[in-house]
Order: sequence, then structure tokens, then C-alpha cells
Amino acid sequence: MRILITNDDGINAPGLKVLEGIAAELAGPEGEVWVVAPAFEQSGVAHCISYAHPTMISEMGPRRFAAEGSPADCVLAGVHDVLAGQTIDLVLSGVNRGNNSGENAVYSGTLGGAMEGALQGLTAMALSQYYGPANYQLDDPFEAAAQHGAEVVRKVLAQHKPVSGSYNTFYNINFPAQPAAGVKGVRVVPQGYRPETRFSVIPDTSPSGRRFLWAKGGDQHSPATPGGDVDANMAGYISVTPMRADLTAHDLLEGLRAIE
Repeated sequence: MRILITNDDGINAPGLKVLEGIAAELAGPEGEVWVVAPAFEQSGVAHCISYAHPTMISEMGPRRFAAEGSPADCVLAGVHDVLAGQTIDLVLSGVNRGNNSGENAVYSGTLGGAMEGALQGLTAMALSQYYGPANYQLDDPFEAAAQHGAEVVRKVLAQHKPVSGSYNTFYNINFPAQPAAGVKGVRVVPQGYRPETRFSVIPDTSPSGRRFLWAKGGDQHSPATPGGDVDANMAGYISVTPMRADLTAHDLLEGLRAIE
């Protein structure tokens, strides 16, 4: 198995090291793991690509490249440059430092990398590690992802059915804020919603008098809609959510046809 991995926290992020271990276990001794990751942190860039300017890419070592761009840029680089003409069996993005459940999925560069993999017709998954009181002070806060990641990916691969003639499926996998032994299992759930959580900005003034705005996330442990990914993670479960790059509100199409 040949696996392409990326992330949005940057090529030196500890979560990428965790993902390398997961990918190596999946690929096996005869497989290959290729890293094409952002040279610098790209959190919150969603599925953006560097359309208006070129992306510099540098070889950092065997099967390891850093690109000055987004996670989606890195997948494009991996598919069409680094591994051009070669079969890629799986694209993995992560392991993100922090959850990408609920509204975070919309902003996530981690999901952007997986989405681009799916748009390229490849099997792709995004992996993220929830942080909270039960795990953030562990020697390895990624313990749950590190110990359960390969098994969950294998289970999803066994059920994955490639789509032809439409948007391919990719998967959003979030590990709960628990030590590995505290993980209760896996739940296949829809994207959740935190009714009281919003992104906002905090104004600040530099020493030179210039005004800046810091983006600020909302409470990641606030109550969420029952049965969704946030709810599952908060209860100690790994969430698996199938997704597609189709933003259509299909349930509203029929009613809206009244305007035709």
C-alpha cells in the first residue's frame, strides 16, 4: 500500500509524527508512506489552494517534502508532482491537534487535505485528536489516536465504496479527549452542531499603533446536538463521519422549486 499523508499543523507538528506511525502500520513492511506537508502551520485554511501564486516545495528527506502552501496544495503536489504517475492507495490528513467535529469541520485545513484527496478520486480520511482535561496533560496527548488510529482506518477501508460519476466520499475521524484506555468504541455519526459555539475576533493594538484582530474559537466542550460527532466525542467515543464536497441542501430543493 502506498499512502500519502499531510496535515495543517505543519511538517514539524507532533500529530504528523503520530500519523506517520499509523500510516506505517497500515502500509506494512512492503508499503510506502510519503509525506507532503505544509512548511508552516496552516490551521483554519479549510480547502483553500494557492491559485494566485506558485507553491515552493522542498525535499526534506526520503519520501518527505515540505510545501509552502495549504494541505490541499500539499495533496495536489503529492498527486501531480511528487508521486506523479504512481498509484496512491490512501490519503491521510492529520493527526490534528484539536478536534474537527461540529462547526470546526467547515474551517479545518485537515479536512481540506482529505477533501482534495477525494476530489482527486482517492480514498481519503482526516484524523483529529480532541483535547480536554483527561488527556492534555498526558505525556502523549495523541495517545488515543496513536493506539486506535490504524484499527479505525482499517475498519473504514473495509466498508468504503468508491463513487463514480459524483463526488467521492471522504471521512472525518475524531478521537475523544481521553487516554487510549478510556476510549469506549466507535460511533458512525453525522456532523454535529454546538448551538452556543461561534468563531469571533479579539481586537488588539500593536506597539506601533496598528490595529489587529485575533481569530478566537468558541467553547469546544459546550453542549451539542445529540447523536452527532461532538456528542459522541464528549461521551468518549471515536466519531466517524462520511462526507462529500457537495454543499447542496438537498432537503430544500423540492420546496424551493416553487420559485421556478
